[in-house]
Amino acid sequence: MIIRFVILCALFLFIEFYSYQAIRTLIKLRWVLVSYQIISLLILVFIIYSFSQLDRSVGQTKQFMFTTGLMLLVYVPKIVVTIILLGEDVFRIGAGAINYFIDNSVNTNVFPERRKFVSQIGLGLAAVPFLSLIYGVTIGKYNYKVIKQRIFFPDLPDAFDGFTITQISDVHSGSFDNPDKINYAIDLINEQNSDMILFTGDIVNTHAKEMHPWIDTFKRIKDHKYGKYSVLGNHDYGEYVSWPSEADKERNFNEIKELYGQIDFKLMLNEHQFLEKGNDRIALVGVENWGNNFKKAGDLMKASEALDEKEFKILMSHDPSHWEFEIKNHEKNFHLTLSGHTHGMQFGIEIPGYFKWSLAQYVYAQWAGLYEHLGRYVYVNRGFGFHAYPGRVGIMPEITVIELKKGDKVA
Repeated sequence: MIIRFVILCALFLFIEFYSYQAIRTLIKLRWVLVSYQIISLLILVFIIYSFSQLDRSVGQTKQFMFTTGLMLLVYVPKIVVTIILLGEDVFRIGAGAINYFIDNSVNTNVFPERRKFVSQIGLGLAAVPFLSLIYGVTIGKYNYKVIKQRIFFPDLPDAFDGFTITQISDVHSGSFDNPDKINYAIDLINEQNSDMILFTGDIVNTHAKEMHPWIDTFKRIKDHKYGKYSVLGNHDYGEYVSWPSEADKERNFNEIKELYGQIDFKLMLNEHQFLEKGNDRIALVGVENWGNNFKKAGDLMKASEALDEKEFKILMSHDPSHWEFEIKNHEKNFHLTLSGHTHGMQFGIEIPGYFKWSLAQYVYAQWAGLYEHLGRYVYVNRGFGFHAYPGRVGIMPEITVIELKKGDKVA
């Protein structure tokens, strides 16, 4: 633990050193440079102190989220500057070596001085993540997007051609701080007039009480003709804090399960039920959380017991790694899986239809949007809320509307 702390402090100081070099190259006023050093030191001390006060029995707090946001706001731009100036130092070392061994008689200074324009480039590039992160915590975190996705299935029962599903995921109610914005999002959900709404887990960060101020707000989600269903996410199990006893943890877990019912969603716990329309039916399957690196409570065989591979199935499973490791090649043939969990890391670049990037893609094979394998699909919702970092940059909070279509085309 001490070694890790020392390494972390050394990394922060390394970044601070290079950031200061850029400032010093451009600004010569001593009082500005001293002020910069004092402010940087105070911010670093505050960040280290705040994280050292994290109480494992409480979990994420408003102060923790503020500190995380502040750390990213300050150090992501400084990392950009560090990379630029570090690159310049590699050049300076190379040039210095040439001066020393080849032309030492002409050059009295072995290493070239820092070039002003390089520092200007570094600070200019650093302004991009700095302004983006400010946008993320002020506007982005509540910049809800309704994303519509039409998916074609050759074996979709005729009566369900055109059937619509609204999906929300990863509410993380303990992070909310703006009732007006949440009410606006609920209005967006209701405006979609879908046949059914599905909620794929993570109603809280950790504690059931986080949702209590928002129950009436989410009860405003209107009844859907074919129902309102949900499953659990990894945060719903209270795994990320220390509890006084197993009984307290279990009590909290039971209260979280009850929350879904309190907002009028039927919680599916490794089970399925049929949705009937006309003379046709499809199966809705809901499993508990199953994650490759998280809790594995989902039981796919139990949830799909008595279903065969020919019946059309929609599966709710919070973590998309479940699809990657178990579902996509499963003998029961799950036609469509709906997941969430990744949040798209709440930070990335997306140009719809052309380009999509996030650090999430280096952790999850399926991390945002629609993916297909041998005619089986998974849709990964980017999340309704936010967690840890109190904002969103590039990867906006999402309300998904999926339309099922009979046929061979994907659009």
